Amino acid sequence: MTLNSDVRPDHPSAQPTAAAPRSAEHAGTVLRHAVERGLIGAARPVAGFLDTDGIRASVAALHSAFDTVPEVLHTFAAKASSLVPVLRLLADQGMGCEVASPGELRLARDAGFAPDRIVLDSPAKTREEIAEALCLGVSLNADNLDELDRIEALRPAGCASVIGLRVNPQVGGGAIGAMSTATATSKFGVALRDAGGRDGVVRAFARHPWLTRLHAHVGSQGCPLELIAEGIGETYRLAEEINATLGRQQITSLDIGGGLPVNFADDEVRPTFDDYTRALRSAVPGLFGGRYALVTEFGRSLLAKNGFIAARVEYTKQSGGRRIAVTHAGAQTATRTVLMPGSWPLRVGAFDAQGRPKTGESVAQDVAGPCCFAGDVVAESRELPALDEDDLVVLYDTGAYYFSTPWAYNSLPRPAVHGYIVDGADVRFAPVRDAQTLDEIAAESGARHAERLLALAPRATSR
Repeated sequence: MTLNSDVRPDHPSAQPTAAAPRSAEHAGTVLRHAVERGLIGAARPVAGFLDTDGIRASVAALHSAFDTVPEVLHTFAAKASSLVPVLRLLADQGMGCEVASPGELRLARDAGFAPDRIVLDSPAKTREEIAEALCLGVSLNADNLDELDRIEALRPAGCASVIGLRVNPQVGGGAIGAMSTATATSKFGVALRDAGGRDGVVRAFARHPWLTRLHAHVGSQGCPLELIAEGIGETYRLAEEINATLGRQQITSLDIGGGLPVNFADDEVRPTFDDYTRALRSAVPGLFGGRYALVTEFGRSLLAKNGFIAARVEYTKQSGGRRIAVTHAGAQTATRTVLMPGSWPLRVGAFDAQGRPKTGESVAQDVAGPCCFAGDVVAESRELPALDEDDLVVLYDTGAYYFSTPWAYNSLPRPAVHGYIVDGADVRFAPVRDAQTLDEIAAESGARHAERLLALAPRATSR
């Protein structure tokens, strides 16, 4: 089977590389230039920044970790950064794209991914979504056995789509339940340890000769490598069992998902993609032997450390003896951290209004956001140099999910996002997403239908 997946030998991402540049190392340099160019400040109080060199190096590290695998397609999980210019950069670096909705599929196509390098995953695909993917030649992973019946009914003659089935190896959860997808009661995939589950999967492959891929994803943040490897091992052994039962190698590829955790505690990249492949080689020795082509679906681990949020301090105050800095980066752009602070803590950097690192004695202070609820606090009792009005705070390691998928709470505008490259003493910027305007907020909120509900007044009744 051919995945059309190998990057060209002369492609930059195919070459060995040093560790990826980290945005935290030069946040001050980037901030100073961003302030000078008006990208952050009083008129634009919050913005996201992405290190394009860092992204390229992270992709190269992924390719390098799998360089002995005969056939592998690395797809980027679009939900981790649903921004077309970012997806376009990743496509240029030899990545495919994993999508989980019609919107993400549209973004992937706009970013230039060829259909045979796109994988559609979703637990709730409609018939329309399935039909479109099959007509395009996009690969699909069915989430359940009933979905296979829909696919069979909708597959056009000569369909080029690779079809897989997602299974849940039920190996357990990690430290963050919401990020663990191989628990006993996970909503994803066919539960292998439930009564009849494994046999049902074997029968499904026997009934559908066009079903050639097996898919599993154990989880992401909070899941140790050993747990991820255990789940992939269960999937590999199931593939071997199915092929042996059918007397042919019907399963020709394994989609092993993504989920490499990210270290949010400091600048170090750990675990690395090399750590990941070592764990897989130890737990599943035959996985990289070439019997199966592989597909991966990494997201957060490729981008998190290559981006940061910068936000202006609007006010400072004291409450209960504690200093509070009210900034423009809160739950609308750091949603997970605000709502689950124990699971998603972020490092915070303190800078002055010109983007220079703040100095002075550190004091315990809260870094709060602009949203109108009491829990909108990004960091509580954090030891930082005293923040003042007009200062800037940086939320590190937010290159994935955070500013790319903001929450529209309080109708706060989506922040602008800028890509950058540090070029000697200079920093060059490129637009990724414009800041949302108030007109756009109003349009999204149904402004053109402002009068329509009035027409639903009760009709007068005749006496």
